[in-house]
Amino acid sequence: MLLNNFIMNKSMILSFLCIITYITNFAQSKKSKDIQSIKSMCGCFKIDFNFAETFVFSEDEDYKKSKTYKSGGLEWGHLIVDENNKISIQHLLIVGSKQFPTIVKHWRQDWLYQNTGLYKYDKNDKWSFVNMNKKDVKGQWTQKVYQVDDSPRYEGTSSWVHIDGKSYWENTTPAPLPRREFSKRSDYNVTLRGNRHEVTNSGWVHDQDNKKIQKDDGSQFVLAHEKGYSTYTRVPDEDCKAAVEWWEKNSNKWKMVRDKWNSIYGLNQDLTLKPTVDDKKLYSYLFSPEVVEKVDIESTIDMFLMD
Repeated sequence: MLLNNFIMNKSMILSFLCIITYITNFAQSKKSKDIQSIKSMCGCFKIDFNFAETFVFSEDEDYKKSKTYKSGGLEWGHLIVDENNKISIQHLLIVGSKQFPTIVKHWRQDWLYQNTGLYKYDKNDKWSFVNMNKKDVKGQWTQKVYQVDDSPRYEGTSSWVHIDGKSYWENTTPAPLPRREFSKRSDYNVTLRGNRHEVTNSGWVHDQDNKKIQKDDGSQFVLAHEKGYSTYTRVPDEDCKAAVEWWEKNSNKWKMVRDKWNSIYGLNQDLTLKPTVDDKKLYSYLFSPEVVEKVDIESTIDMFLMD
């Protein structure tokens, strides 16, 4: 009897250990696929941006839809942080002729594994800091998207999905108006972004289903829906050589910018920014070749912080 119990208990322990080993290996394999998918957004890409306003819900008879927006160019995705639980990609836009290209520091995306803190956009240059439970973000990646000056834009957390030969990440989160809109539209103040990042055989796609919302204290109204479809088609890295060289010359400055912002984000508290100072946006100051020293960078960013 004792021998049978011993054999049974040993068998149960072995089965339990096998299950734990399987779960651990599966999680590690899943995370490796996640990391591979995120890093596939690095490199040189021919980009095509397409946005069209679709359904309109405004009751204003004089309401005018945004014109269909199309643009494109070359973009370099540079891997600036490569850690087990954090990946950061800086995007650099290449415009102008091949002989005389101009490099524009574009958006940045950070990916954090099982992150529990989010800056959720509210409205009118205000972000609320949100704490999440560890169990609610298990296996998930937070995508943090930043403006060209590394100020906050939007953040969301979801799981990467790998099924039927597809790898994608989906999330819906509020955000400020995109640059193509904020200088033209004043009838809404929040974009509810439905983001889908999908890896393809030729590169990757940023598929968007957005809502244009006018949000006030205690109420909000959806003015219209918008479809966005941006394709990133991989081309030889040599085509983005000018961006790589530009980043080598300017990366130290932008590390100081990120370090300053990280000290602000690390406070884990609500954040409100001034839209302009002396009628100038933050990026106008930081893009200046005269703002290169740490003290100047930090004081410039401080000017835009609301008390």
